[in-house]
Amino acid sequence: MASGAPQEQAPLTGVQLGVTAFALALGTFMMVLDSTIANVSLPTIAGNLGVSSDNSTWVVTAFAVANGVAVPLTGWLMRRFGVVRVFCTSVVLFTLASFLCGVAWDLPSLILFRVLQGAVSGPMMPGSQALLISIFPHDKRSTALGIWSMTTLVAPIMGPILGGYISDNYHWSWIFLINVPFGVVTALVCWFNLRSRETPTMKLPIDTVGLGLLVLWVGSLQVMLDLGKNADWFNDPLIVVLTITAAIAFVAWVIWELTDANPTVDLTLFARRNFWIGNLCFSLGYAVFFANILILPLWLQTQLGYTATWAGLVAAPSGVVAVLLTPLVARLSGKVDARLIATIAFAGFAISYWMRSGYTAQATFGDLVLPLLVQGVSMSTFFLAMLTISLDKIPPQRLPSATGISNFCRITAGGFAASLISTAWDRREALHQSRLAEAIGNGMPYQLAAEQMQRMGMSAQQAAAAVTRQMVGQAYLLASVDLFRLSAWLAAGLILLVWTCRRPSAPSGPVAAD
Repeated sequence: MASGAPQEQAPLTGVQLGVTAFALALGTFMMVLDSTIANVSLPTIAGNLGVSSDNSTWVVTAFAVANGVAVPLTGWLMRRFGVVRVFCTSVVLFTLASFLCGVAWDLPSLILFRVLQGAVSGPMMPGSQALLISIFPHDKRSTALGIWSMTTLVAPIMGPILGGYISDNYHWSWIFLINVPFGVVTALVCWFNLRSRETPTMKLPIDTVGLGLLVLWVGSLQVMLDLGKNADWFNDPLIVVLTITAAIAFVAWVIWELTDANPTVDLTLFARRNFWIGNLCFSLGYAVFFANILILPLWLQTQLGYTATWAGLVAAPSGVVAVLLTPLVARLSGKVDARLIATIAFAGFAISYWMRSGYTAQATFGDLVLPLLVQGVSMSTFFLAMLTISLDKIPPQRLPSATGISNFCRITAGGFAASLISTAWDRREALHQSRLAEAIGNGMPYQLAAEQMQRMGMSAQQAAAAVTRQMVGQAYLLASVDLFRLSAWLAAGLILLVWTCRRPSAPSGPVAAD
């Protein structure tokens, strides 16, 4: 049997442990960073390649679809070829794909290379998890989980900052080319330090039917999510067809995987209460978190005049807090019930979102940052707690499948959140704008405002445009406040759900490790 991680080998020590842990964390950081770094650069890419902004969204969609298909296959790949070999190969191919993305000459070539980049990056996150756990002593595995959690949460915040800075000051291709030197270092360090720790392999048949159904339903779902907003969702026949295809293929895939002797994805893991409830809380919590890190920069850039760089800097302090607190939380996690740590995480998220619901159009930089500092506390506890709960008592040989499924659920939830939050934001804005228009109309409030502006030198048309602009700004503010408040209630509700899990064992044991 293939082991999910080289559990029986002695842990690394000293400089070798530190360098290898850094390289593994860097591999995760690069992969997560690349899932968000291109988002803020799409207008720049579109302008440089001479395509419309709508077409440029395929740069993001292509990566998401390919990655969504690849992540669940991680367990099978690692049992077949070994954890170290699969991880290092994935890093090398990811580095090559990043270089190709950076030298792409037109949109079709960039989309093709992004598909390649997303497909080969699937094993990077689960692989880095399993290998980080394997190189630390059993009593330090919470530290390994903390390192992985820190990189996974900080990277989505750094993506918009780095992407915005590169787009504002350099050529867009550097958002991909920056991966090349770090990818080379990661691959070399991990291979030379870990090749002697390869896990046992076994010849497994390829579940071609399960793989085909997986590609079909995940691909249809991801394309539907990414194109739904611009296509007006179910008013477009293509979105309807994609939704039906995804639903039918998903049901067929579940039935096949549960009845096949050698399934591509081990769905029987969901028979464990902590695994399915933990992953449900993990996915929902991450979806709310991901939606909020998308909506806040969007509001700042479109309504308050922030640049991409400054919008990213608003979120930076939360990443700093998470980095500083994660080692402390990791040290305490072996002594404290993981459900209590999860409660702190969800409570912190709820408080942070509720504080954001008090934002105004005149909010200063300090006003914007304060709720995000509270979020940083949650970021330091969220991943560690949810990993400990969802992977509790899972045998080592099933960990690659478990981590692959866990990452897939979380990534898919993030895709849902990204699509739904932007649609909800626009629709709430339209609702508030119509109510504001009814309240102001052509009555006394509008006339007083228009007369005041005309006395300041504006024409009647300019005054009307200024009033409309203020009304739209307030409508988007109210829409943002609505979504922040809803996020707070959802985060608070997850506190109740997480306590339906059994108390997990301390993460220092071999079977509690991710």
